[in-house]
Amino acid sequence: MEVETFSLKGNAMKEYSRQKTDYPGVYYRVAKRQSKQGEEKIFYVVFKKDGVVHEEKVGRQYADDMTPAKANRIRSARIDGKQKSRKELREDAKGAAQAKASKNTIERLWDAYKEKKAGYKSRYTDQANFEHLKPALGDKEPHEIIPLDIDRLRIKLEKTYKPQTIKHVFGLLKRLIRYGVSKQLCKPLNFTPETVKVDNQRTEDLNPKQLKKLLEAIEASKDIQAADMMRLALFTGMRRGEMFKLKWDDVDFHRGFIHLRNPKGGVSQKIPLNEQARQVLENHPMTADNVFVTEKGNPFVDIGRRLNPIKKVAGLPADFRPLHGLRHTYASMLASSGKVDIYTLQKLLTHKSPVMTQRYAHLRDEALRGASDIAGQIIDAATKSNVIPFQKEEQA
Repeated sequence: MEVETFSLKGNAMKEYSRQKTDYPGVYYRVAKRQSKQGEEKIFYVVFKKDGVVHEEKVGRQYADDMTPAKANRIRSARIDGKQKSRKELREDAKGAAQAKASKNTIERLWDAYKEKKAGYKSRYTDQANFEHLKPALGDKEPHEIIPLDIDRLRIKLEKTYKPQTIKHVFGLLKRLIRYGVSKQLCKPLNFTPETVKVDNQRTEDLNPKQLKKLLEAIEASKDIQAADMMRLALFTGMRRGEMFKLKWDDVDFHRGFIHLRNPKGGVSQKIPLNEQARQVLENHPMTADNVFVTEKGNPFVDIGRRLNPIKKVAGLPADFRPLHGLRHTYASMLASSGKVDIYTLQKLLTHKSPVMTQRYAHLRDEALRGASDIAGQIIDAATKSNVIPFQKEEQA
C-alpha cells in the first residue's frame, strides 16, 4: 500500500499518513487525536473535472458514519454533477448572499423609506405594520410577489386583527412599492391587490345618563392628566394625537384659539377655545412645554391604561374608546342641536374632506325635522281653536 507522509502545522507537529483504499480516488488518514472508539479515519476524495483536480474532505469514520464505499459514491456524484462539493456549496451560498444583498426586497425598501423620511410622525405605527409584512414578504422583491402571497397574508391577519389594521398593513406595502418605483429601485407589482374594505363609519355617542356618569367619574378622578384630557376632548373634539402634541405656546388665551400642530390632515389649523376648554387649561398644571405630560415631564405616546379606570367607574360600554368616543360625542351634540351646519362642523372637527363629517348629517336632519314638527303642531292647535297664531286682532 502506498503511503504518503505529511506534517500538521501548529502546536501539534505530528506526522500522519494518507492511505489509499480499494476505491480509486478515495483516501483516508488516521486522526492522531483519540475518539471514544479509538483512532478515527478521515476520508477524502480526489477527482478531475473540467480539467481541474479537486480534493475534498467528505467525512469522518465515526462522527459521519463514513466508509470507503460511501465516499466513493460521493466522488461519483461529484464527477457526474449530481452533488456539489463543499467548496461549490460555499460558493453558491456566497453568491446567493451577494444576490440577496443586491435585491431591493420589501425589507430593504422599508429601510430606505424610513431612513429617507426619518422622524415622520407615523413611523412607529408603520414599524408595527411592517412587522406583519416581514415574515411573508420581507425577502421578496415587489415583482416576485404573486396574488397568492397577498391572499395568504390577508387570511392570516384576519384571524387576529381588525379590518382597519389590515388596511394599514397593505397600505404600507403599497407606499413602499410606490416609493421604490419612484426611485427606480424596483419594478412594480404585476397585479393590483384587492382593496381591503373597512366599515369606518362607526360613530360612538353617549346618552345624557352616560354623559352625566362620565362627568362625575372625571371629577372624582385623581389623575389630573387623564381627567383633563377627557374634558378637553369633550369640549373641543380634539384628537388624541393633537392633545399629545399640544404645547402651551399653542394655546392663545388672548384671541381664544388652539393651534393644532401637524394634525391628521397634515396642514396646521386652529380651533376655537370655548369657555369650558379655557377653564380646563387655565386650571391645568403647567410643568413642561407640553400641556399633557407624564410624571417624568415627557409627552404622552399612549394613555389608555390611565383612561380606562375612569371609563370603568362611569360604567361605559367596553368598546367605547375614551378619547375618540368623546370626539364623536362632541360632534354628535353639535349636529343634533340643529344650530350647527355641516360645513361649520367639518371645520371644527378639522376634517380634510366633508365625507367624514357626513356621518353626523342624519343627527342634524333629525333636529331640523323636530323644528319642522313644532311648526306643524302650532298650525294644528290653531285649526282646532279657530285662531291663527300671531294673527293681529282687527281694529275695532
